[in-house]
Amino acid sequence: MANSEEPQTMSQEILRFQEEYSTEGIERGGTAARAERSGLWLHFLSHEWSSAVLYLFLDVVSWLAIYRVAGWFRYDAFYATPFQFFIVNLIQLGVIVTALYFVGGYDRAVEKLTLGYAAEHILAVIAAAVVSAMLIYSAATFDQTMKPSRGVLLLSFAIFLPVSLGYRRWIRQYVVASSASRSFLVIGGGATAARFYEAYKSSQNGQQLEFVSADEQRVGQPVAGEGSPIVQGNLAAKLNNLGNRYSGIILAERASSLSTQLLERLVHAQFQETRVYTLESFYETQWRYLPLGIIDPFWPLQTGFQLARTSPYHYLKRLFDIIASATALVVCAPLFVLVSLLIWAEDGSPVFFRQERVGRDGRRFILFKFRTMRQRADQAEEDIYTREGDRRITSVGRWLRKLRLDELPQLWNALKGDISLIGPRPEWSKCAERYEQTIPFYHFRHLVKPGITGWAQVNYPYGESDEDAVEKLKYDLYYIRHYSLKLDAMIVLKTLYTMLFGKGR
Repeated sequence: MANSEEPQTMSQEILRFQEEYSTEGIERGGTAARAERSGLWLHFLSHEWSSAVLYLFLDVVSWLAIYRVAGWFRYDAFYATPFQFFIVNLIQLGVIVTALYFVGGYDRAVEKLTLGYAAEHILAVIAAAVVSAMLIYSAATFDQTMKPSRGVLLLSFAIFLPVSLGYRRWIRQYVVASSASRSFLVIGGGATAARFYEAYKSSQNGQQLEFVSADEQRVGQPVAGEGSPIVQGNLAAKLNNLGNRYSGIILAERASSLSTQLLERLVHAQFQETRVYTLESFYETQWRYLPLGIIDPFWPLQTGFQLARTSPYHYLKRLFDIIASATALVVCAPLFVLVSLLIWAEDGSPVFFRQERVGRDGRRFILFKFRTMRQRADQAEEDIYTREGDRRITSVGRWLRKLRLDELPQLWNALKGDISLIGPRPEWSKCAERYEQTIPFYHFRHLVKPGITGWAQVNYPYGESDEDAVEKLKYDLYYIRHYSLKLDAMIVLKTLYTMLFGKGR
């Protein structure tokens, strides 16, 4: 019996060993396969265009599926022909893509994991729903065979909203992971590179910076003091072996200081391998503002400016200002009465605040706002800035500022043409005179009409100092450079976010 049991025991052990070995092999093979798939996925997302293509593809597919399924569940035969269904979906997708494009829904540089982007995404989809409904029902009045269902349209947008935001947040995590192992190669090691390093360190960018210089005297030195990266040498070798090490090359050095061979290599890299940024283009692309240190008095004469007196959008914007401000004044008339009564009940008259401001080309005008501060007998010694918790602000005024309702009387200024609905903040003439003497290039902001809301207002907190005025000017310069319908639409959505969530001050 012992001899018969021993072979059986040995065979069982061999079988157990084979099973364990094969299981481990399968697990190792499965892990390797998953790692390979993950690597390919991250490699795909490492390309600058990949995330935009993926977002667009998912938007189209998910909308078509959601709209079709919602219509099927409601048993609504509200389109007479497949062609009608195609045209309606084309309109809806066009509006959706445009709205999401305005808030950076397809922009790789926009951080999509924040609450701020989520709010802007929600507002964009709601705006798309309203606009597409207006277009579809306008078309239905001319074609009686088309009977679009309000329920299907509302249900489809209600489902599309969380779905589209969900896969954007999911993909964004992989986009960040795909860039985590790569760095930006910064060419430069002088004062300009040091200032860029300090700005980058305080930003949300998580990638590392690798500094390299063609000047041998700077090699081996920290770029911005103790604890900052060491400037490396052998620039030519790094440019010849870019591979997948770098997300981009940033030129923080004057082009004249580089040899012709290195400049040719940078041009080759820009068109064949890795994107090359000037400091100006990096600030504009990644952070959407322009620092004063990288522009000069001839900056407005450069090519690429959208702003021009003969631009069709310039006249279209003025027409929009007239229609929108006139409409808003009529619609908001009851609100004007209510706010006026609240101000008068708390602090008496006057209800309105008047102040001389500076407009386009330095023209002076009187700006109107609802009064939010207590009346003061002597204003000569008063602080010109409104600060956090300022005691001069009334209780009603504090809420008016938070909801930006104190700006409503400026609609009259917009209707008259003193200001636009969107543009740099119209500055008090007393402050503007001082800023023009102390802040370089401050006069550039007078190239456009000021506005009730603007790029600086929605991206930077309320100014409390001359330093804040400098920081806000960076955003105003970006607005002047990229003056367009797209940027104005982004400002409108960000302003709505500010009003709805009480971010004003």
